[in-house]
Amino acid sequence: MTEYQTKSGLSVHPLLVDFVEREALPGTGIAAEQFWSGFAAMLAEHVPTNAKLLARRDQLQGQIDDWHRANGPVGNNPEGYEAFLREIGYLVEEPGDFAIETEGLDPEIASLCGPQLVVPVSNARYALNAANARWGSLYDALYGTDAISRDGDLAPGQGYNPARGAAVVARAAEFLDASFPLAGGSHRDATGYHIVKDGETRMLVVDTSIGRTGLRDPDAFVGYGGTENAGEIVLKHNGLHVVLVIAPDTEIGKAHKAGLSDVIVEAALTTIQDCEDSVAAVDAEDKVGVYRNWLGLMQGTLEDTFEKGGRQVTRKLKGDRSYKDVLGKPLVLKGRSLLLVRNVGHLMTTDAVLLDGKPVGEGLMDAALTALCALHDKGANARDGAIYVVKPKMHGPEEVAFACAIFASVERFLGLAANRIKIGIMDEERRTSANLKAAIHAARSRVFFINTGFLDRTGDEIHTAMEAGAVLRKDEIRSERWLAAYEDRNVLIGLETGFSGRAQIGKGMWARPDDMAAMLEAKIGHPNAGANTAWVPSPTAATLHALHYHQVDVFEAQKRRHNQTLPPLADLFSMPVQVPYSLSREDIIRELENNAQGILGYVVRWVQQGVGCSKVPDINNVGLMEDRATCRISSQAVANWLRHGLVSRDEVTSVFERMASVVDRQNEGDPIYRPMAENFQSVAFQAALDLALHGADQPSGYTEPLLHAARRKVKARDRK
Repeated sequence: MTEYQTKSGLSVHPLLVDFVEREALPGTGIAAEQFWSGFAAMLAEHVPTNAKLLARRDQLQGQIDDWHRANGPVGNNPEGYEAFLREIGYLVEEPGDFAIETEGLDPEIASLCGPQLVVPVSNARYALNAANARWGSLYDALYGTDAISRDGDLAPGQGYNPARGAAVVARAAEFLDASFPLAGGSHRDATGYHIVKDGETRMLVVDTSIGRTGLRDPDAFVGYGGTENAGEIVLKHNGLHVVLVIAPDTEIGKAHKAGLSDVIVEAALTTIQDCEDSVAAVDAEDKVGVYRNWLGLMQGTLEDTFEKGGRQVTRKLKGDRSYKDVLGKPLVLKGRSLLLVRNVGHLMTTDAVLLDGKPVGEGLMDAALTALCALHDKGANARDGAIYVVKPKMHGPEEVAFACAIFASVERFLGLAANRIKIGIMDEERRTSANLKAAIHAARSRVFFINTGFLDRTGDEIHTAMEAGAVLRKDEIRSERWLAAYEDRNVLIGLETGFSGRAQIGKGMWARPDDMAAMLEAKIGHPNAGANTAWVPSPTAATLHALHYHQVDVFEAQKRRHNQTLPPLADLFSMPVQVPYSLSREDIIRELENNAQGILGYVVRWVQQGVGCSKVPDINNVGLMEDRATCRISSQAVANWLRHGLVSRDEVTSVFERMASVVDRQNEGDPIYRPMAENFQSVAFQAALDLALHGADQPSGYTEPLLHAARRKVKARDRK
């Protein structure tokens, strides 16, 4: 039995007290009494509002369910549906024209465009890798992925393959020719890169097989490191830096006529250190671990030691990169990604803190603790002290305004200037999408980002329309009109409200981390659509996605889109239902198997091992990044088909039992994995099955309540 400590009338878990008072507060100038009394006052003010907002969600969902039962799908009466949503207050009056007012944002947010990583902050190794992914080796990213064909002579093999290496060098030269073209000739013909003085300045000259030349745009050369004829050459295009590493003594450099041993690209400009969907944090112990890693990132002290390739490796945060500019003066480039932190949403509570004997909103605790930890940033992360908080799973403008009120309370009791805490609005729930302009208006003084999230947005769409009829198969949903309208509205409303050159408009995740060739083909669509940033699943993916921001000038793309017609709400609400007889039993069972396999593969690691984000092989053994958002889609899809009779409860159970054996085989190499097919009463299997069988009854279709309960059971059992 945990002995809680009393702090300003709150009952606080001793692990949290110890972390706050021994680790987070020292160095901030904030006394423990100031923190606890301010935190207690914030909770007393906002816990009741939090409860009312959640009750409002349930009320609206009940009214929408009743409308669908009476009227069928939206397509039967789109005008009536929209009028109904206005009548019940789901749709609010749109504000007049305005522009956001946020100030004090870093260039990575306001004026630079590039990839964004999302990483579980609970995993120190991953958190460090992501923070250090500001720079990435293009040679390594091309050589180690299918971005370069792996067929025939180009197969990677056991050792270094010179033919593959030559293909990498050729592909890098194509990139350099496109982004930093020479005045004459091609980078592929370069035989030497030299820095020469021209009066007080320096310029880059390039020897090629057809003679000496320079850059078509001489201003693209901005600095150098090492000597003036060797070392590193710093180039700049579309605001992004690229470093040519001239090292003729290395294995790669020896094979290049100009000694070019690598091309280093500026990659993940920003990283979301995630406390939410990619994290399994269910109690005070887990939450303290999350906060401790975030604190270490802010202090610059986080380290992690692990075994790699048979030896111990210690990972730390990288420092800045130092060069000289064209005048020979110091040029310092940030060595790390700008770090943002994603708090949890408004739904879940935590017993790490009790108010009047009841658990408090986990999102309220996140707001206070992540801001407190961010006070240790002395400019190494955010230049002017901004604290960037991404807030997910908000339903409409009222909930956005509530998040802003929470941040204002935190600012007051921590003694911070108003609006120092910035808010990133995740546009991933339909009530927010439908009222996006009003949601932005509610946060206009502190908003720094809006971002579409296809995964949660689809899960919410299925749950909101649960009673309308059977939903389409997951692959069919991707091509639907409502999804295109959602993506377009997000960008166009962002541009209409003044985001261009001031704040980020973001796009969602590439979910197949092993398919980089496909990513290079597809993800250029994000900057072309006018998005300043888009999510990638790994530092390698960030390095490759960075190439797109050289190919596309995002601000020019935004200018092209600025006056485009906004897709109407009728398009946003247009998700059709499945015609049941259009699917064979084979089609239905195949889709059910695919969903069951994904749910089981994700849930088993979440519940057994506390892994919040996994690369889970799908039914075709294609590795997909899975988190609670993807799990939400799959569980809601099964729950919907169960509700509308496409599958029966017995069929769902039977398929889950059959797919448990598949998931067990996929995890045979994990020594701590516990097979599910040997025990269908296991906590993990039952949690996965419950997500499907009871998905329609979960609040907004979220997976957290069932997953948290199951993980706590396993932790309690393992402690015995």
